[in-house]
Amino acid sequence: MIHSPTPVDEILDLVDSNDIVVGQKTRSEVYEQELSNFRVINVFVVNDRGELWIPRRTAQKRIFPLHLDVSVGGHVESGENYEDAFHREVLEEINIDTRITPYKLLGKLTPTDGISAFMQVYEIKKNSAPRYNQEDFIEYFWLKPQALMQKIAKGEKVKSDLPKLIQMFYPPQHELA
Repeated sequence: MIHSPTPVDEILDLVDSNDIVVGQKTRSEVYEQELSNFRVINVFVVNDRGELWIPRRTAQKRIFPLHLDVSVGGHVESGENYEDAFHREVLEEINIDTRITPYKLLGKLTPTDGISAFMQVYEIKKNSAPRYNQEDFIEYFWLKPQALMQKIAKGEKVKSDLPKLIQMFYPPQHELA
């Protein structure tokens, strides 16, 4: 198979307010039209110290280049369900086979929750840094939620949903001293 230097423009399912598929558009159309009725997955890798594995996106990313990100994030492609996209994206981005690695679903969100798309958020417990795809990320940090929020408050560039997800699933005010 020949790999093109430009990424493939995936086809994404569009959904109604009940998360039922009602159509499809390319990923670029979804972002050009600033739609929020598509599906994504996000994953946090968390160690036993309560630190989140937070990577920095590469400069080549189409959206949010060089921004801090969730441990794994990806689009649910047309015809996929959230679980399929979760397994695929985790393997592609951080080389973890979630069919043999325990994980849990933290929650399912919709744009009415103040986030960018229909989303399922997962957690994987791991005490060592994953072997990440260097086409996706250039560096990473192990950060407690409070430390991450402090970096954001000081002007660190982050993917737009990251602070919202931290507040929802890892509220810094609940950390142990």
